[in-house]
Amino acid sequence: MTEHYFGQTPSGPQNRREVTAEVWGRSYTFTTAGGVFARDGLDKATAILLRTCAPPSQARSVLDLGCGWGAIAVPVAREVPQATVHAIDPNERARELARLNAERAGVADRVAVMAPDDVPSEATYDEIWSNPPIRIGKAALHELLLRWLDRLAPDGVARMVVGRNLGSDSLQRWLTEQGWPTERVTSAKGFRVLATRRG
Repeated sequence: MTEHYFGQTPSGPQNRREVTAEVWGRSYTFTTAGGVFARDGLDKATAILLRTCAPPSQARSVLDLGCGWGAIAVPVAREVPQATVHAIDPNERARELARLNAERAGVADRVAVMAPDDVPSEATYDEIWSNPPIRIGKAALHELLLRWLDRLAPDGVARMVVGRNLGSDSLQRWLTEQGWPTERVTSAKGFRVLATRRG
């Protein structure tokens, strides 16, 4: 049976590998593994999010929601030295890799990798970045987004990338209806980059 990358404890072999990616003009080497999202390298959706959005240079606190092996958290911490990044993921193996990749990039002191339930209750964020796990199902996705959007600072923004064929337009409408005005920032290669703010 194929394991879902959003499971908590992958049981299959790790088969670790190194992949390279260029983000915001810097070259990175990341370690990935089986049982985590995008084990073969930077996925198309996350690449589009990073290519179309500038680093959050004014942020002091950033949440990488569903961090995987750290493709967003690590470059954000590298480019925004005053920011603390909370990188969260339910997948234990992904968290282990994110810690490893943050250490390799020299930003482990500002990337706090943790399970979602371990995030301090008082934590709020200037920005949330995510390639959200659409495939967990609509109800679970809605619950996930509302839970974490509520952590946005008053002037904060959440930046998400969602495939058009995976319901990006309906998600945009739903978020707006829930009191979270959401605009489409750009479209590229079948993906929408969305920006959500408090209503």
